[in-house]
Amino acid sequence: MRICSTAASIWLLFYLFQSSCKVFSLNEEGSALLFFKQSIIEDPESCFTNWNSSDEDPCSWNGITCREGKVISISFPKTGLAGTLSSSIGSLYYLRHINLRNNRLSGSLHSELFKAQKLQSLVLYGNLLSGSLPVSFLQILDLSQNLLNGSIPATLLHCQRLKALDLSHNDFTGTLPEGFGMSFAALEELHLSFNRLSGSIPSDIGNLLDLQGTLDLSHNLFSGLIPESLGNLSERVYIDLAYNNLSGPVPKNGALVNRGPNAFIGNPGLCGPPLKIPCLPFSPPPSFSINSSVNNVSYSRRLKGSVISAIVFGDLAAVGLIAMVLYLCYRRAISSKRKEEGRTCGKGSKASKDCLCFWQKELETLSENAEQLDLIPLDKQVYFDLNELLKASAFVLGKSNLGIVYKVVLEDGLTLAVRRLGEGGSQRFKEFQREVEAIGRIRHPNIVTLRAYYWSFEEKLLIYDYIPDGNLTTAIHGEEGDVDFSPLPWDTRVKIMNGIAEGLAYLHDFSPKKYVHGDIKPNNILLGQHKEPYISDFGVGRLANIASGSPATHLSKIIAEKSQNSDSSVSPIISITPSYQAPESQKGLKPSQKWDVFSYGVILLELISGRSPAVLLETLQMDLVKWVQFCIEERKPLLDVLDPFLAQEPEKEDEIISVLKIALACVQYSSEKRPSMRNVTESLQRLSILT
Repeated sequence: MRICSTAASIWLLFYLFQSSCKVFSLNEEGSALLFFKQSIIEDPESCFTNWNSSDEDPCSWNGITCREGKVISISFPKTGLAGTLSSSIGSLYYLRHINLRNNRLSGSLHSELFKAQKLQSLVLYGNLLSGSLPVSFLQILDLSQNLLNGSIPATLLHCQRLKALDLSHNDFTGTLPEGFGMSFAALEELHLSFNRLSGSIPSDIGNLLDLQGTLDLSHNLFSGLIPESLGNLSERVYIDLAYNNLSGPVPKNGALVNRGPNAFIGNPGLCGPPLKIPCLPFSPPPSFSINSSVNNVSYSRRLKGSVISAIVFGDLAAVGLIAMVLYLCYRRAISSKRKEEGRTCGKGSKASKDCLCFWQKELETLSENAEQLDLIPLDKQVYFDLNELLKASAFVLGKSNLGIVYKVVLEDGLTLAVRRLGEGGSQRFKEFQREVEAIGRIRHPNIVTLRAYYWSFEEKLLIYDYIPDGNLTTAIHGEEGDVDFSPLPWDTRVKIMNGIAEGLAYLHDFSPKKYVHGDIKPNNILLGQHKEPYISDFGVGRLANIASGSPATHLSKIIAEKSQNSDSSVSPIISITPSYQAPESQKGLKPSQKWDVFSYGVILLELISGRSPAVLLETLQMDLVKWVQFCIEERKPLLDVLDPFLAQEPEKEDEIISVLKIALACVQYSSEKRPSMRNVTESLQRLSILT
C-alpha cells in the first residue's frame, strides 16, 4: 500500500513537472502577447480563444502572422476590442505591422510601444486613444479618428522613412514643427485635416516632392499666406486647404494653377482666380516709423475710398473711348469697301459672281456658323468614316430630351454608341467645337470615351465607345418581368462605388478643367462586361443646348430607318429625377461639384438599400435620403435598411455600415459639410485595402 502511494506520488510529481515545462515553454514573444491580451477587457468576437500559454510559440494564434518563427504582424480590425494598448508589444523586435483599426481601444500611446525597431505601419484609426503623440520610426502611421491632442512633436521629423502620415480627425494643436517640409523625403500621403493646428503653413512644404496622393490641411486654424512652394508639388497631388484662416492671393504657379475653388473655400481672407474673388491693390509698404505706419494706413484708406474709384472710372472711360474709335474705324472701312465693290461688282457684270464666291468663302472661313460635312475624330484610334457609319446596322437604345442613342455595328464588327442631339441645332459651330473637343480630351477608365463627332447645320452626332452590360438602374432593380434577375453581391457593389467615385474625382480635380457633371444618376452609370462602371452623358446637356432648334434632316432619317428593335441590354434613357438632385440645385444656383457629391450619396444609399427612390416617392411620399434618415432616427435595425439580398452576407455588416456613413456624409443638406469626391475615393479605397 505504501509502495503504491509512493509510486503515485512519483507519477504526480512527474506530471506536475511536465505541466510546468509546458507552461513555461512559451517563448518571449508569446509572453509579451499574453500581456497584450490581459490589457483587453472586452472581446465580443472571442479573438483570443486559441491564445494558449501552453503553446511553444504564438504563430498559430488568431490575428498573428509570423515569418521564420518570428511575429511580424498583429491584426484585429473591426472586432470590437475594448481596453488599452499594452506597451509589451514594443518588445516584439521583428514586428512590422499593427492593424487595430475601428475598435474601442482607449488610453494613451506609450513610447515603449515604438521600441519595436522593425515596425513599419501602425493603423489605429477609429479608436478612443488620447494623449500626445510619441516618436516612431514607421513608414505608415494612421492614427486618424481618435482623441489625440497636444502638439505634433518635433521628434516626429526624425521619422524620415514615413510614406503615409494620417493624423486627421483628432485634437492636435499648435504649429507644425520647423523643417516639416524638409524632413519627409519619402512621404507620399499627408492628412492633417480636422484638427486645431495653427500658425503658418511651413514655407518648405513644397519640398515634399514624393507626394503622390493627398496633401490635406483642411479644417484647421492655419493662417497667413499660402506658400508659393506648394506649386512645386506634382499636379497629380490633391491639395486641400479649405476651411482655415489663410489670407492673401492664391499663388499662380505649378500645381496650384489648375486647382478648383473647393481646395480653397472657407478661407475668408483668400482671393484670386480659383475663388473668383478679386484681390485688392496692395497698399504702399510701411516704413519703420510708427507714425509713418499710421499715416500709411490712413493713406491706404483714402486711396481705397477715392483714388481707386477715380482710377476705375477713368479706365472704364478709356476702354469705352477706344472701343468707340475702333467701331467707327470699322464702319468706315466696311462702307468704303462696299462702295468700291459696288463699282467693280455690278449686278450685270461678269465679276459679280466671282465677288459673290469670294465673300461667301471668306464668310464661311470666319463665321461661327461654319459647316462640317465629315466625321471629326477626337482619337487617333478612329479608323472609320461617315460613310461606314451610315452603312452600319443601327439599333435604338433609348430616347430622351437630349436626343436618341443608337447602338451601331460597323461592317468590321466594331460596336459604337451614337447620340443624335435633338432635331439638328442652331448655328454655333465654334462654340460646339470647343465644348466637344474639351469633352474628347477626358480620358479615364471610369468615364465613357467620346471618340468622334459630326456637325452640319441640321445634324449633330456624338460617337462613343459602346458599353455592353446595361446601366446601374437595371443592375440594382432588374427589368420588369425578368424572372432570372440576380442581385449584385456586395463586393461587386463596392467595385461599382469605387469606380464611380474615382471617375467623379477625376472630373472634379484632375481633368483639364475642374468640371461638374450635373446629372449623376444610375441611368447614367453604364456597366462593362465585368461590371466595371462608366460615367456617361458628361457634357451632353451643354452640347444639346448649343445644338437645339433645327429640323430633322436626311441624315437622321437614314439612321432612323436603319434602327430596328431596341437593344434590351440597356434601359431607355430618362431625364434626371428630383431624387438625385442636391437641395440647393432647386434654387437656380450655378452648378457645383457638391451637387455631384449629393447625387453620388443617393446612389450609395440605393446600392445599400436596393430601394428605388422613384418607388419610395410614389408609395411613401418620401425620398430615399429622408427614408434612410427616418430609419436611423427611429433606431430601426440595420436589416430594415439593407437590401434583403445583402442579409446573406453578415460578415460584410461592418463594411456596409462604413459605406452607409460615407453616404450620409455625402447627402448632408448643407453643401459645405459634404466631403469632396477625392476624400470619398480615399475613404472607400482605404476600406477596401484594409478589409
